[in-house]
Formats: sequence, C-alpha cells, structure tokens
Amino acid sequence: MKYSFLFIVFFNVLLSIAQDKKNATYFDAQLFRGNVYKHTNDIGHLISGHPDGFMLSYNWKTYGKKEWQQVYNYPDYGISFHYLDFKNKYLGYNFALGLHYNFYFLKRNLMFRISQGIGVTSNPYNKETNNKNNAFGTKVMDNTYFMLQYKKDNILNRIGFQAGFMLTHFSNGRFKAPNSGINTIALNVGLNYNFDEYQESIKDTLPSRETYKEKIKYNIAFRTGISEGPVPHLGQRQFYHIGLYADKRIGRKSALQFGTDVFFSRYLQDYIQFVSVAFPKGHKSYSEADVDYKRVGLFIGHELFINKLSIETQFGYYVYKPFNYEIDIYQRVGAKYYITKELFSGVGLKTHGGRAEAIEVTLGIRL
Repeated sequence: MKYSFLFIVFFNVLLSIAQDKKNATYFDAQLFRGNVYKHTNDIGHLISGHPDGFMLSYNWKTYGKKEWQQVYNYPDYGISFHYLDFKNKYLGYNFALGLHYNFYFLKRNLMFRISQGIGVTSNPYNKETNNKNNAFGTKVMDNTYFMLQYKKDNILNRIGFQAGFMLTHFSNGRFKAPNSGINTIALNVGLNYNFDEYQESIKDTLPSRETYKEKIKYNIAFRTGISEGPVPHLGQRQFYHIGLYADKRIGRKSALQFGTDVFFSRYLQDYIQFVSVAFPKGHKSYSEADVDYKRVGLFIGHELFINKLSIETQFGYYVYKPFNYEIDIYQRVGAKYYITKELFSGVGLKTHGGRAEAIEVTLGIRL
C-alpha cells in the first residue's frame, strides 16, 4: 500500500519511545483491506473499490487487581488510531481516534475488541463541490469499530502476531444531513510488541454471587442533543428524549430492563412541514402540516456492567407515532458512566435498523 512506509515509521518510533519502560503495556500495528457494506441503495455510487488502511494501538493489560478485571478474564484497555482510504473520489479518506476494550476467549487466543471514538473525513458533503457524498454531512463524526482476531503474544521474544477481521462504522448520528453513514468490513493482520515482563494474574478473590443481588431499580433518563431531518438544509433542532424504566440485576455482569420512551424530536416539525408541501398527495398524514411530531415507545433492554462503565442495549416499538416516518422498531446502544451509585451520565446512538437518528447525551438517576 502507498502508506506502508508511514506504517513502519510509526511502529518503530513508538517502539523506541517505550522500549525502556516496564509498564504492563503493549503496542500493536495492523494493516487492513476490505469492502464497504451496502446497507442502503443510496450509497451505491460511493462503492468503487476496496478500502484499505492501517491501525495503531497502545494497550494497558490488567491482572486482576480490581474485581471487574477477574470477572471479564483480565481484559486490556487502550487507545487506537486508524486511517481508512475508501478508494472513492466522493468519500476520500477518514481517520479516527478511539478508546477500546479487548476481551479474551479460548485460553486468550481469541480477542474481541470494541471501540468508541471520534472520526474525521477529508471530503464531507458540500452542496456545490461534493454533493454526491450523501454519507457524511459533517467533517467530524462518531466512529465505532468491532474487531475479532486470533492473537498470540511473544512468538519471537516480545513480538507477537494477530489477524482477523473488523467492522468499522462512521456516521454523524444525523447531527446534520445527509447522513447515510458508511460501514466497512475488512480483514486485518499485524504485529504486537510487549513492553513488560510476564506477570501472574490474581485469581480466586471474587466476592460471593450474593453480593450482586438487588431489588428492582427505577430509572429516569433525560437525553438530549441536536439533529436534522433527512433532507439537507432543513435546519438543526434540539431534541429531548425522556426514558422511564425499571431494571433487575441478574448477576455481576447483567441487568434486564423494561420501560417507555417519550420523544420530543423537534426536527420532525420541520420535516413534516417540508413533506406537506413537497408531497401533498403522497400520504394522508403528509397533507396535514400540523400532525403531531411526538412519539412514544415501549422497550426492553440489557445493561452490561464492567466497572463504573456499562454498555446499554435497548430494542423498542412505537406505540404512538402519528407521522408515518421510519419503521416502527427502534434501537439504542450506548455507554453509561456511574458518577455515584445512583447518578449516571452517558452517550448513545438511537437508530432504526441501519439508519441513525440521533446521538444522545444522557443524564439519569437509578433508585
């Protein structure tokens, strides 16, 4: 690849910086190549080659000094940078900086990584100069990637090998239209280098399972942010989503949820007005510019507790949706951070299938 030299230079520079340190850390560098997944017909013109790129990651190992590290089989956490060339003149290239966790299975030979970060694109949508890019409406956006790999440490002294595949997603969460987003599936291969000597893990110090039994907890979550309708230049509007739900802890790692959402998505007011003018005969609700924009949903969910951080996944169904917009099923995935045992904050992505609707910033209470 054209940037293989840059890849090698980065690898050697970081090796030289960290070579004398004895911290429980390691570095990995990888190359990847793959395909854009066509999740909607709207992005067909943006698929014109095989995207490729590289990834650089710095990782901290855990050895069980904290209880959650033992529960999750001594995961790693770290920071990563990756560069992706889409091989398309409208998309250009993206790069992203993110935080990640590495989880291990099958005697630590199989590694699963999940990362959340910020991405930047070289060629965002522009009405005059790049109106074919309906995937990225902003220069700065959200990036999420998942990676599944075979990983083997210390094959040649402290140098190891890893290979597998990844899925990386770039989208602005409809912060601004257009926002079809791009999903890329790629194969990757790379090397890792351990900066520390082998350490023994702490084992068999977990508290009793009885420790995690809780009564049903009741949650109030206030979510907000800025979003725009699916048509460019309608204008960005603030939204307010209110969640009321109960959860029941079923172990150290998990809690099940059931509740309701009320959505005050003000961008829908603009979109309803636009549709009533542009398509007055297209649908009964389209001819009524004053149709209610509010929605109500019921959802079930799961919360995965790690330490003070947890991962939340919810699936909902609209029981009140006067305006015929998107499908009736919605999803939410996000990260929560417990400031105290009762107070939490977080950020999440609300979607309808593969179509993002909003990036939600959350403040809530669990009683």
